[in-house]
Amino acid sequence: MAKYQKYAEYKDSGVEWLGEIPRHWDLKPIKYLFGIINGSTPKSGEEAFWDGEITWITPSDLSKLRSHVIGESIRTITKKGLDSCGTSLVPSDTIILSCRAPIGSLAVTSKEACTNQGCKSLVKKYDLSTKFFYYYLSISTKQLNNLGRGTTFLELSSDELGSYALGIPNAEEQTQIANFLDHETAKIDTLIAKQEKLIELLKEKRQAVISHAVTKGLNPDVNMKDSGVEWLGQVPEHWTVSKLKHFVNVVDCKHITAEFFDEGIPLASIGEVKGWKVNLSNAKLTNEKYYQELIDGNRKPQVGDIIYTRNATVGEASLVHTELPKFALGQDVCLIHIIQKLSSEYLLHFLKSEIIKIQLNSAMVGSTFKRINVDDIRNYVIVIPPIEEQECILKDLDQKIEKYDSLINFAVKQIQLMQERRTALISSAVTGKIDVRNWQHPNEAKTELSL
Repeated sequence: MAKYQKYAEYKDSGVEWLGEIPRHWDLKPIKYLFGIINGSTPKSGEEAFWDGEITWITPSDLSKLRSHVIGESIRTITKKGLDSCGTSLVPSDTIILSCRAPIGSLAVTSKEACTNQGCKSLVKKYDLSTKFFYYYLSISTKQLNNLGRGTTFLELSSDELGSYALGIPNAEEQTQIANFLDHETAKIDTLIAKQEKLIELLKEKRQAVISHAVTKGLNPDVNMKDSGVEWLGQVPEHWTVSKLKHFVNVVDCKHITAEFFDEGIPLASIGEVKGWKVNLSNAKLTNEKYYQELIDGNRKPQVGDIIYTRNATVGEASLVHTELPKFALGQDVCLIHIIQKLSSEYLLHFLKSEIIKIQLNSAMVGSTFKRINVDDIRNYVIVIPPIEEQECILKDLDQKIEKYDSLINFAVKQIQLMQERRTALISSAVTGKIDVRNWQHPNEAKTELSL
């Protein structure tokens, strides 16, 4: 932030995280600036309360936004539903803040709306810049979570939110800061979007390289044969086209609900199956009794096995590797154990190929939550080269994938740096650490020069 000037004079705000604020700024709790409106939910079984014309915002709606504005919601309610549950409509240009699971997601309404009990609406009492306070609250997530209370989940009460103190300038300066941040964050967001697009393209190319290698091989001059599967096309004539079940055992997880403890044996569920290797760093823990029940029936994961997700987040696959402690399968996953002439790493690449995605998409069931049956996984069509050729393909893929992964990781780090800069810029501007009162939009500056 070196290129921006500081204010001439500061004073102690008396708030530890905020520190000093410009001398002419005020320090006021939110309740003096905004009316705080609690949300509510109509009775779920009453058809007359639902699918109406009223936007009904939930934390889930806020968490999915890519913009600061919200005008639509996943669920809507009727006037009867609104009247039944005791909440109120709030006008456009109102800040909606998630106050549970999680605390801190927010947006500004573009039209009249209401919320469920997981959100609170901040309706301005005076001539304030809503956008300024949107930016202010966007960098206050840590502080707001510290004010949350609860054992099952954190919840921010109206009293705690209302007492949250902000250092604020006058309305004109609020607008100036908001305009400055609109311009500067838009530039950063454009750069982030470009990096996200690059990551998407790199992943697509990586996917194409994997899919081609595991269905066509490395030799462009090899004799080919018709696979007998329309969407698969031709494959090397010495490769085997078969069903997955002829090479592996697929065992579903044990359908019991284990108790969780602060210490114990980790469970691999969907969250642990996201990369090339099973990651237990954030796994839930159970005790020896439940562990023994969960591994019953040939369900004990062994090195070289693959964990495959089959519910909610469907089709992710990760390898059980040597660095893992003993663990059991959690929910929504199955265990794939190789029984003949197949490399674990090769199968892992195949399970991440486009060929499997085609079959997965046709086999998935469920409207709200997607899932795939274990029998459908067993009946995946696979193409298997001789074991020696599998090893050659793996060596070639490892080199190519490493290059793509390196480029992807670099782009991810660039995004993280830009996001950190974005947050730091917002924080500096809304808390008065930099003075942007003399900032001019580049277009306005050009107009003045031309005059």
